[in-house]
Amino acid sequence: MKRLLGITLAVVSIGFGLTSEANAIESPREVGAVATHSASQWQLSRNYRRYNWHRPRIVTRSRVVRVGRRLYRETYQVRYLPNGRTETRLISRLRIGVV
Repeated sequence: MKRLLGITLAVVSIGFGLTSEANAIESPREVGAVATHSASQWQLSRNYRRYNWHRPRIVTRSRVVRVGRRLYRETYQVRYLPNGRTETRLISRLRIGVV
């Protein structure tokens, strides 16, 4: 009796496993849509690098600087040029306190 019950449970669990795998498989139409979407993103990235390689990358940063007993928050802009140089430009300096 126990063997019969164990065998039936094993067969039923294998049947459930096969049906869940069959549901997980995507149709070819869905797979193609995902591949097309990722290819278009790659194409955009490649074109961006191809046509904008000569433009500098500009990043805005801020930091806290202490000058004597005073604290300032400096906001500055860093330009990364294609030849490896960087140019830094101070945008604002705001006094935030005294130490």
